[in-house]
Amino acid sequence: METYNQRASTSQKSRRRDNFQDTALGLVSTLSFPAIVGTADMMLKSAGVYLVGYEKIGGGHCTAIVRGNIADVRLAVEAGVQTAEQFGQLVSSLVIARPFPNLDIVLPIASRLSQYSGDDYSRLSNKAIGLVETRGFPAMVGAADAMLKAADVDLAAYEKIGGGLCTAIIRGTVANVAVAVEAGMFEAERIGELNAVMVIPRPLDELEQTLPVASCWIEERQPLRLPVNIKEQVAEIEMVGLPDLAKLPIKIVEE
Repeated sequence: METYNQRASTSQKSRRRDNFQDTALGLVSTLSFPAIVGTADMMLKSAGVYLVGYEKIGGGHCTAIVRGNIADVRLAVEAGVQTAEQFGQLVSSLVIARPFPNLDIVLPIASRLSQYSGDDYSRLSNKAIGLVETRGFPAMVGAADAMLKAADVDLAAYEKIGGGLCTAIIRGTVANVAVAVEAGMFEAERIGELNAVMVIPRPLDELEQTLPVASCWIEERQPLRLPVNIKEQVAEIEMVGLPDLAKLPIKIVEE
């Protein structure tokens, strides 16, 4: 005879399946970080989907993962594939209808599931994002230096995806970012190998939350508190007063 706990467990599993029966996962993979960011931006703007995050497995392979209802995910993946093909960076794509909840274990989804909602849409940012990807760290550093000197932009962060590929990420107005990226391209080609570039004029807030840009602009640096080692105790030093020479018992004779 089925116990109460067994019935409750079965009911809970049924509810979990019902929650996912109309949802889908969409995955698009490219061979560069700027390409995957541009692809993700287009996927977000083409349909009512939510960007779960990126998966970087080395060798330059990056995958953008979106979630939403089945129709929207299919539209988003189609737009993402077309964008990635325009960059010449498409590797593969996939749409998974009605994924079982346990599949989330192999995806970078857990930290953003609580934010998933079907009613809210992301706002557009007032600042543009520029990405310059090089093969080799010196070329990336040189490109970042050239971009900072060419226009009024801020260097937000950089991203490594394996295979010697690293991307400098800048923020600023659309005009300044465009000028800076152009300067960074020329400098990267002069020093080493330029792999990919991207300028996103008005990124969605949701896109920014998945980039290393977000933490740099949101988190505030905390003041350094000494001692650095919290287990290390600093003993208070007692102030020892000097004796009054006039009250000394021994008479001091000047020679």
